[in-house]
Amino acid sequence: MNYAGPAEETPARSGLELTPFQGLRYDPDRVGSLAAVTSPPYDVVVRPDGLLHLESADPHNIVRLILPQASTPGARDEQAADTLRRWLADGVLAADAEPGLYVYEQADGTILQRGLIGALRLSEPSAGVVLPHEDVIPHVIADRAALMRATGTNMEPLLLTYRGDGAGTGATAVVERTTGRAPLLATTTEDGFSHRLWAVTDPADLAEIQSDLARHQALIADGHHRWATYLRLRKEHPSPSPWDYGLVLLVDTARYPLRVRAIHRLLHQLPLPDALTALDGLFRVRRLDVPLPEALEALADAAATGNAFVLAGDGSFHLVDRPNPDLLARTIPADRPPAWRTLDATVLHATLLDHVWRIPEDSPAHVAYIHDTAATVEKAERDGGTAVLMHPVREEVVRELARQGVTMPRKSTSFGPKPASGLVLRALEF
Repeated sequence: MNYAGPAEETPARSGLELTPFQGLRYDPDRVGSLAAVTSPPYDVVVRPDGLLHLESADPHNIVRLILPQASTPGARDEQAADTLRRWLADGVLAADAEPGLYVYEQADGTILQRGLIGALRLSEPSAGVVLPHEDVIPHVIADRAALMRATGTNMEPLLLTYRGDGAGTGATAVVERTTGRAPLLATTTEDGFSHRLWAVTDPADLAEIQSDLARHQALIADGHHRWATYLRLRKEHPSPSPWDYGLVLLVDTARYPLRVRAIHRLLHQLPLPDALTALDGLFRVRRLDVPLPEALEALADAAATGNAFVLAGDGSFHLVDRPNPDLLARTIPADRPPAWRTLDATVLHATLLDHVWRIPEDSPAHVAYIHDTAATVEKAERDGGTAVLMHPVREEVVRELARQGVTMPRKSTSFGPKPASGLVLRALEF
């Protein structure tokens, strides 16, 4: 496969550099349906139930590449590489004829999101071009890096946001013009979202996009671990190389605001009665014998005036709020901005996990991060653990902390809608 990046090293730029590439896409004639081969991002798939559902949807579902199943990590990665080679050889996946950027649209009747998929030049956070806002988990980076090495492919675009001027010029103008044409593909996934994809290959359009984006910086909305993986793998390959770039979706949130949702925690080895007992005298705890939607409404009301969580696992809900000020003063680092020190995720990790419950947050055996609220509650009730339900952080808080160079605790936010995995891939070595 031809590499569409620069032929030689170019000086660092002050803004975003989005590069065309030859996308790998499913041949619709070789699969049951495009919807059946897509998946949510790897870290959103609820395992094992969601994984099994996706695997059974179509034998070529992308989940077999992003979450391969085998007895050891090495066997898992080799299985994904073998599967990818076979699909390429059989024409299940095929490269587009020429490099391009891709306009991607998602809609579900209540939200419309459009953005650009391309290969973005990588940069360290210190450059101020791509701003992370969350800490990352080392073992997840190692896991993703091993898979990416084995497959030589960016299989899922990160979701990045930037703030355009709202005038409908530059990259935004190209996006809007492009959506007036017939798409390369269109499908509707079982979650009700429609997905459409167009290629942008005209040199004038590409130049207009690149000139505009060179004036902007981006915030990582979703994909901190994959971005950190890109940076790790770039160091392993002499520059210039395809590894100097990573697959991203860039969305102008001045035109298409994203939803911001919470990521919940499942504490596998902490029974709910033990969790509640440990909070005695440290937080206010109130039992809520109401359905989940009403429990979340109570959480939102409490979170409007301070730190609040909902715990679940025994068939009911428990609203936890009003932490003891002395407890917070003892447990939360004082060398961070007030906006960081008052985050719910900060209080959860620094106070509850570290000091009250004494749970190692880096251990998958102890803590799982789950996007789906109902699934978190269900798993806690089924397995005898504790679900910690979170309230989402406002996007402006996230962006301001990122501008200050302050990262939030890991898995603090869930921006969306997230791009579906499987619509376009980027090969680096195949």
